[in-house]
Amino acid sequence: MLTLDGLSKTYRTGDSALSDVTLSVPKGQIMGLIGPSGAGKSTLIRCINRLVEPTAGRILLNDVNLVGLGKSDLRRQRRRIGMIFQEYALVERLTVMENVLSGRLGYVPFWRSFLRKYPEFDIQRAYQLLDRVGLIDHADKRSDALSGGQRQRVGIARALAQDPELLLVDEPTASLDPKTSRQIMRLLTEVCAERGLPAIVNIHDVPLAQQFMQRIVGLRAGRVVFDGPPDRLKEDALTTIYGEEDWNTMRQGEEEQSQAEADARDRIAALAQ
Repeated sequence: MLTLDGLSKTYRTGDSALSDVTLSVPKGQIMGLIGPSGAGKSTLIRCINRLVEPTAGRILLNDVNLVGLGKSDLRRQRRRIGMIFQEYALVERLTVMENVLSGRLGYVPFWRSFLRKYPEFDIQRAYQLLDRVGLIDHADKRSDALSGGQRQRVGIARALAQDPELLLVDEPTASLDPKTSRQIMRLLTEVCAERGLPAIVNIHDVPLAQQFMQRIVGLRAGRVVFDGPPDRLKEDALTTIYGEEDWNTMRQGEEEQSQAEADARDRIAALAQ
């Protein structure tokens, strides 16, 4: 379980990015984090793995307070946190397999990682993960030869290679088309369910969050202003999170996009007959 207790972040300029954020994410729960730009979503995720240092509060991962840990202890604790990035963060000149194995860097001696001599168990585990994310046939390809959706699948496999106790996911679909976005979100929810992994997903696409998240937390100006199941995320709640917005128009656009995709599939099927 992850627990945030009074988590705050104030920069030297006096700007407050997070203010007294208190919440818990139990084992197996996938929580969507939504809010306007500048609401503190990315800051929250980066505070949890201490890429950004909190100003106040506690971050408890299964009863270990991550705040205040020294470098060596923090390095060990970060192995327990898998991170999936919006821009994939792959080493493009390396193969898919090598990128997945990089998830084991926190567990192997430096000489093994430098020479790319990973233990056989790690290699077999990487193959299993690539099979799980549907990329087993791409293991030896360079990462820069993959599509955006395939790169995100590599990022998921790399994070799982850490055997994490928590997944942090930062806008995993921001650079993907709607169909691929749904495929990636479905894969994330499946692997979390299979492993009982709690996850926090920073996501800008509200309909996608409503479709796949078990719980949604809305941030506005660094504060939690909504916390509940997707079916409670009505127009009044969305207005509280984002301000005035024509949410009916947004939903209509999403429905039109889905219908356009369905029409395109029907046309392709007709041509194949």
